[in-house]
Amino acid sequence: MTNATLRKGAATVGGQPVTLVGPELKVGDQAPDFKLNKDLMTEVTLADYAGKIKLISVVPSVDTGTCDAQTRRFNVEADKLGDNVVVLTVSVDLPFAQARFCGAAGIDRVVTLSDYKNRDFGKAYGVLIDELQLDQRAIFLVDANNTIRYVEYLVEMKEHPNYEAALAALKELA
Repeated sequence: MTNATLRKGAATVGGQPVTLVGPELKVGDQAPDFKLNKDLMTEVTLADYAGKIKLISVVPSVDTGTCDAQTRRFNVEADKLGDNVVVLTVSVDLPFAQARFCGAAGIDRVVTLSDYKNRDFGKAYGVLIDELQLDQRAIFLVDANNTIRYVEYLVEMKEHPNYEAALAALKELA
């Protein structure tokens, strides 16, 4: 990777250190714009969710147990959050796989978005695993003005995020 911040050993996969590409975002930072696929032909950006509070749940792949559980948990919680909150699940899975997963799992409140084309989201949010070209697990809470209000970068890919802390931060904003 050229012209990118490389954070060697910032995360692990199965206990093995990996390199994350991009900056480590912090509370108070402006959320970087992104371009993600809602389906193969439809791209969305941060502006598509203007005026909404955004809980961005990043998972490596919806086809793993931890990612499945994380997406299901936020789908259940999304039902309680009101219309001014949108829950976005981002992975590098193809939109076909995301749609299949959502249909089989009954996921209907979370919007799944794919970072498969250019890994733009992963690079902008500092979650792209250079060695695997997957996005590392993380949670970002972005307010209606696109300021980051909560961040959790998971060190080990297989770990669950702190759901309670993310939801408590969200309830303070909503």
